[in-house]
Amino acid sequence: MKLLALVPARGGSKRLPGKNIKPLAGKPLIQWTIQPALESQLFCDVLLSTDDQQIAETGKSLGCLVPWLRPASLSSDTATSIDVALHALDWYETEHGKVDGLVLLQPTSPFRSIDTLQETTRLFASDMSKPVVTVSPVQQHPAWCFFQDEAGISPCLGWEESNKRSQDLKPAYALNGVVYITPPEVIRKENNFLNNKTRAHIVNNIDEIIDIDTEDDWKHAEITSRKFN
Repeated sequence: MKLLALVPARGGSKRLPGKNIKPLAGKPLIQWTIQPALESQLFCDVLLSTDDQQIAETGKSLGCLVPWLRPASLSSDTATSIDVALHALDWYETEHGKVDGLVLLQPTSPFRSIDTLQETTRLFASDMSKPVVTVSPVQQHPAWCFFQDEAGISPCLGWEESNKRSQDLKPAYALNGVVYITPPEVIRKENNFLNNKTRAHIVNNIDEIIDIDTEDDWKHAEITSRKFN
């Protein structure tokens, strides 16, 4: 099985300027993702996609493959993760041959474990035609979530579900952003990392699913990082 790990790390960040190389417990944020990916020895390469020279140099020093800086069209706020993934995938397969799967590892999830990398790749290996994604149990069940319009509120899953006891509800899970593994043909055909055949690996560790987007998230990550030092 040939898997390419992709670490997307844009230079611009409005909420947390420079966050991708901002030190977290003494290490640039991207190192928390790159280091375990390399140590796992699960991937043919760990490719860093960035538009920022300083991030690129940091990635190279950590052992990442950094063959180019992203074109301007992929460096704006409107560029999607799919656009970035297709750019990296097309280049890599042209230069290094076909891969069985693309593994998206976002630096904003710094505490993913090597165990999770191993479990998700093992699940993907059992049927490489189907994407794999990590999920976690939801904090608020969708049966108790509501839409609102001019007429009032209506439960997302209908009134019957909203009246059930918690123990009678079917378990629900949310994407946590820790790992996405997708066959190249799915990305290209469906322009998405997921489809209706996607399988899930459940991550219950609350530290592992921390996602850094705001200043408060960063403060939370700083506290959590002390457990890893």
